[in-house]
Amino acid sequence: MTFAYLQTRNLLIGFGTITVLSLLVGVAGGWYWLAGIPAAALFGYLALVDFRKIFYLLFFFIPLTVEVWLPNGTVTDMPTEFMTVLLMGIYFVYMLRNGRTLSTDFIKHPITLALLAHLGWFLITSITSQNLMISFKYSLAKIWYVTTFFFLAGHILKEEKDLKRLVWVVLFPLIFTIFYVLRKHAAVGFSFDAIHTVVQPFYRNKVAYACMLTIFFPFVWFTRQMYRTWSWPWMVLAGATVILLIGIQFSYTRAAYGTLAIAVAAYFGIKWRLMKYGLAVAALLALLYIAGMVRHNNYLDHKPVYEKTITHAEFGDLLNSTTKGQDVSTMERVYRWVAGGHMISERPVLGFGPGTFTYFYKTYTLHGFRTYVSLNTEGSGIHCYYLMTAVEQGYLGGLLFVALVFIVLLTGERIYHQTTDPARQRLVMMVMMTTVIIDGLLLMNDLVETDKIGSFFFLCMAVLVNVDIANKSAVRQLTVGSQI
Repeated sequence: MTFAYLQTRNLLIGFGTITVLSLLVGVAGGWYWLAGIPAAALFGYLALVDFRKIFYLLFFFIPLTVEVWLPNGTVTDMPTEFMTVLLMGIYFVYMLRNGRTLSTDFIKHPITLALLAHLGWFLITSITSQNLMISFKYSLAKIWYVTTFFFLAGHILKEEKDLKRLVWVVLFPLIFTIFYVLRKHAAVGFSFDAIHTVVQPFYRNKVAYACMLTIFFPFVWFTRQMYRTWSWPWMVLAGATVILLIGIQFSYTRAAYGTLAIAVAAYFGIKWRLMKYGLAVAALLALLYIAGMVRHNNYLDHKPVYEKTITHAEFGDLLNSTTKGQDVSTMERVYRWVAGGHMISERPVLGFGPGTFTYFYKTYTLHGFRTYVSLNTEGSGIHCYYLMTAVEQGYLGGLLFVALVFIVLLTGERIYHQTTDPARQRLVMMVMMTTVIIDGLLLMNDLVETDKIGSFFFLCMAVLVNVDIANKSAVRQLTVGSQI
């Protein structure tokens, strides 16, 4: 017998023994939690032997994540938050053992440096926070998100086959949740007011559901192009494309529709090298709008009529009321944005600290902008990540995050046009489309620190960095070859 055969046999015998003993002792003593020991043992084995499998397993569970409230009032995502922290620890151990032998190209890349600058200021403003405990918790979450979904993802997702594997891992549980939601939604006639509850327990609300489907749409669309037309993988992905569109349609979420349209425009913008012009126009319009609202306190003219600003039971009524400033969802955002503006004026340099907006904003609101949901019993945030960053981290924090977004988009366009390999070029466009969608969603939502959205936000950056490194490596090899 070979050594490998003996080692495998002994591992199987050991695992079988642990399983049988755990079940027998658990049943005999009524300690049913012991049944989880075999799974923990297998998990630990994979962590030591091949943590890539745990990484892919993490993404398998992302569509299936359920929010669980702990006794101390803390909410956690099960099981993904535990797995994210575990993978962060594994990555730190891996770097301690192998860091000296790894290339520094990834850490020196402009996208990485911009992300580290954003993270660094995030940690500084956590120290100066008006609520140290809350900011400390947010800092920990930020660290394990960046470590697992950017640095570890960058270590694992280097080739086209790695991204294809990721797509298949996420696709089937995501499709399961869509069918689950559609079945419950069909039972109530696909009514608009029911969508808020039928998405549970896998999604907090319809926005989380619609955003998850929307950001994954480019992955399915471009992965389909990686297979031969009418092959089985191609047909499965084509069917999944239709299912995703149906799910997005019946989510009745304006942000999802709008960002998909923006992504289509961005596709041609990238193709025609127009990204810098598009970003310049967007920045100019944003500055002019803010200046117009602030000048002579013109924003006060946009106060809603409390009695008419309501929730609507029909999607058509929602769209119509939005244009009239009578939609409670939109006007509640304005209510919080006005408070955010006052908070920035109060602490423009260091902000109030990461994660603290919900705890302080009510003392900065204006009564005239309130709506009947302004009590905010669910504890939701400001619903604009860019503004929230400025509120919680000061002007510099807001500028650093905007700079990160701009650097990713501009660098991504450059990488796309420098990529000569068609397969690699598809990867760039795929992650760029998802990045554009997320950046658009952040205008109306706070999503970076959520596993269903934040994971892809950082992962897309990691893929762009890897493609850029691969392109430069290919150019160096070609130069050396020509000199020889």
